[in-house]
Amino acid sequence: MEQIYDLIIVGSGPAGLGAAIYAQRAELKTLVIEKEMVSGGQVLTTYEVDNYAGLPGMNGFDLGMKFREHADKLGAEFKEDTVLRIEVCGEGGETLDAQRGGAERGGELLQAAEAMPESGVLKRIVCENTSYLTKTVIIATGAHHRKLGAAGEERLTGMGVSYCATCDGAFFKNKTTAVVGGGDVAIEDAIFLSRLCKKVYLIHRRDELRGAKSLQSRLLSMENVEVCWDTVVESIDGGDQVESLKLKNKKTGEDQTLPVDGIFIAVGISPNSEAFKGLVEMDAGGYILAGEDGKTSVPGVFAAGDVRTKKLRQIVTAVADGANCVTSAEQYLSLF
Repeated sequence: MEQIYDLIIVGSGPAGLGAAIYAQRAELKTLVIEKEMVSGGQVLTTYEVDNYAGLPGMNGFDLGMKFREHADKLGAEFKEDTVLRIEVCGEGGETLDAQRGGAERGGELLQAAEAMPESGVLKRIVCENTSYLTKTVIIATGAHHRKLGAAGEERLTGMGVSYCATCDGAFFKNKTTAVVGGGDVAIEDAIFLSRLCKKVYLIHRRDELRGAKSLQSRLLSMENVEVCWDTVVESIDGGDQVESLKLKNKKTGEDQTLPVDGIFIAVGISPNSEAFKGLVEMDAGGYILAGEDGKTSVPGVFAAGDVRTKKLRQIVTAVADGANCVTSAEQYLSLF
């Protein structure tokens, strides 16, 4: 008989590791599947975390390691593999619908799960190397920031290049920063930074912003904010820290060097949810539809952290999601 887990967690960033800790304390037979060699997710690339309660100034890599050490200490089981898809199975492990077919399939799986909760509908986690059976799943695969692709971006990430003003803005108090983007997030980031920074430049490749008019009005009323219209970043320059940006005006062709201490890139976030399309319901951006309890459109499948629909994507909210999902999973398991 194939081994059946109570819970499988896909992903081992803060949400997945938070879930692993709570699952071990709940004495659930749990497996964590992580595609990377090192657990921690995006936090590993964060130079310094200054807003996680009780651990001010913590190096991001060290914080990720502490999360993993906590889960290891409690006996969590980890496997390194890439999840390709999740299938809903019958009591004996047979796939209820072997054909993957978008939203229609998702509806069929939901009906199947609802039709036989007492018998314990299983989920098969199909990976590159093997597959696993489980009663419940927490999807905690996170999201990734879209990159500019500018020279110097990768090298200086965490050294003045940031993708989260809420996370890192406090490090640039009374300094000069730039925000790249033209949507709501970019405008909100510029407004947020204007309260901390001496000067903020908003760099946008078009001649008008896409964000809400109310946000635009607030932004343009800030005395220390300057918008660079029709402008793109060609390179991010500096030694061990960001020192300047090379800009080009798309209309005039004019080049400019802009001295800054940091740059916040807000050109979009994409959830790592491709493997679950057609299984659970998602919004137009690919985020899994789930509230604070983590419940998705498929019973027994939960979503935690940056991959789900939510307002604030932070380490602390990801860890909280993991805890909430385990509570929801325990409630689901109590039905059997």
